[in-house]
Amino acid sequence: MDHSNRNLAFHPKSAAPATPDEAHIPMAGSAADPEPAIRIEEILEVLRRGERFLVCSHTRPDGDAVGSMLAMGLFLKQLGKQADLVTADRVPKIHRALPGADGIRTAQRVDGPYDAVILLECDGLERTRLSGLEQFFQVNIDHHATACAYANLNWIDRSVASVGEMVYRLVKAAGAQVTPEMATCLYTTVLTDTGGFCYGGTQASTFALARELVLAGADPLRIAQQVYFSTPASKLLLLGAALGNLQHEGRLAWLWVTCQDMERAGAVEEDCEGIVNFALCVSGVEAAVFLYEQPEGRIQVSLRSKGNVNVAAIAERLGGGGHVSASGCTLEGPLERAREEILAQLRPSVALLEGEADG
Repeated sequence: MDHSNRNLAFHPKSAAPATPDEAHIPMAGSAADPEPAIRIEEILEVLRRGERFLVCSHTRPDGDAVGSMLAMGLFLKQLGKQADLVTADRVPKIHRALPGADGIRTAQRVDGPYDAVILLECDGLERTRLSGLEQFFQVNIDHHATACAYANLNWIDRSVASVGEMVYRLVKAAGAQVTPEMATCLYTTVLTDTGGFCYGGTQASTFALARELVLAGADPLRIAQQVYFSTPASKLLLLGAALGNLQHEGRLAWLWVTCQDMERAGAVEEDCEGIVNFALCVSGVEAAVFLYEQPEGRIQVSLRSKGNVNVAAIAERLGGGGHVSASGCTLEGPLERAREEILAQLRPSVALLEGEADG
């Protein structure tokens, strides 16, 4: 494609990002949903007509973000296209063994020319923490409960367990091959975004997809060992500090770490991933919070529930987002103030559960 005519080819000005009212997308399966096949074909048409693409995801990329980016990059390569994979933060250590992970570039700004930017599980451009994206035609592919239609072309499906499943559907619809490398990346998205097949979004189709990916060459044992049994000592030391702060009341539990805890453990931000689950596993607890203090004084908050508390709605009220059972947000410090703010948001929802139990 002639990059000088990129805007004419995709008409981004006539397909302006949605307004807040337009951004409401009904839950998957409702009568107002656009046919997924239509969205898939629209995205494939963009990919067929373009030559160079930027693929990115949210800041602090997790397994779904990294695996989906890598699979999308492999897919575009099969189509004979050029793909640049970029994140604002480095790939977590446990995912650096994935095929092609060393090709993901870390940057704060992106420059073209690109025929389109493909945003995977981002509920807004700001979630990428990359500047320069607004100049390109945007394709938004997301499955989060808080997803919204901000891009020029939006495919949102809240019914799937990972955005990797959506990438898989694109690949299959295009008639491309799911290679062993691609299957490895996509299986990682499914495994991590379901919490090892434990979270509420896990369903029969999740296991069906896992089976297809194993048949395509993914090694479930090796991937699980890489994700769950390759923990750096710094994370275990940080976990010890967090567990020392563990508190709970009724069906709510919380724990936290300070900058000093991070320094003593020799920990980095990615070592905080998953610590919240240790609060959620307390018997009788329905919702959990993990807070960690960032060097600049802001507080990163991870929220989890066992499905009866919609933590996505709470995170969204505070400027964050995610899934019904797994979400996050960033609050202003100090730590004590942020802790009380998030607990004040959670307590009414937990109290409703306790009231139902008493009734």
